[in-house]
Amino acid sequence: MRILITGGAGFIGSHLTDRLISEGNKVIVMDNLITGCIDNIKQHLSNPNFEFIHHNVSNHIHLIGQLDWIIHFASPASPVDYLQLPIETLKVNSLGTHNSLGLALAKGAKFFLASTSEVYGDPQIHPQTESYWGHVNPIGPRGVYDEAKRFAEALTMAYHHKHKLDTRIIRIFNCYGPRLRINDGRVVSNFIKQALNNEDITVYGAGEQTRSFQYISDLINGISKFMDVEYHEPINLGNPEEKTVLELADIIIKLTGSKSKIIFEPLPVDDPQKRLPDITRAKSILNWNVKVNLIDGLKTTIDWYKQSKQ
Repeated sequence: MRILITGGAGFIGSHLTDRLISEGNKVIVMDNLITGCIDNIKQHLSNPNFEFIHHNVSNHIHLIGQLDWIIHFASPASPVDYLQLPIETLKVNSLGTHNSLGLALAKGAKFFLASTSEVYGDPQIHPQTESYWGHVNPIGPRGVYDEAKRFAEALTMAYHHKHKLDTRIIRIFNCYGPRLRINDGRVVSNFIKQALNNEDITVYGAGEQTRSFQYISDLINGISKFMDVEYHEPINLGNPEEKTVLELADIIIKLTGSKSKIIFEPLPVDDPQKRLPDITRAKSILNWNVKVNLIDGLKTTIDWYKQSKQ
């Protein structure tokens, strides 16, 4: 197949590029490198089945030739990024999604949207099922990402219903692994960076807020399975094992042998208190489940940070 991945130089997009290239597909990565990194895809630059286009998908996309899939992963995805790039985040998930959907329609391609668990906001039900509509503050600091992804989902479904476009939507819960930038601002990378440097580990609030952490290979497996199944409602992809942030900090200190101490800072505005996926739909429709446990995934990730000297 010939596949366009927007945001393909990012953390998740680059791992998906690896998988699709390894399966013999032709892959075009389109990325403006605002949060992505060319080093993530440098191993493919000389491959005749690979092409890199430096472009911001919030602007008109012109691409020659047939496409089988457009996989839309372009977006800042961590609080550090989308709080610094609020307008860009809103644009890539609105204009960028619109441009990508329009290209899919013109090319007769299937369309795959990377959405997020952030569409659930600070949830009032637990765990979160795909039928839950969410609890989001549209004008809060996180709204630039939360509402942008909610709009992207709505636009994707509109193209499916209006134009009969073959679409997929995944809601990604916290994901970690090699290539997650050390200064990304997400909790796993923050804690590993601080632990490796024997710095104080910063926990917000009392650290009792919960998250679930899935290793990158599990997510890529889920995406691959979803490409083979015609199903148009959103599907959660995440680890159904719940951990408090404080538990995660303790685990990372032990795995790194760090001398770091845990310190507590005020909780950020609208920080979700609970976050856990109900993956019943992924199990039944995709025959998917998590395979990599948290300890093994963190060990591999920590080793990668040590070797990459990030």
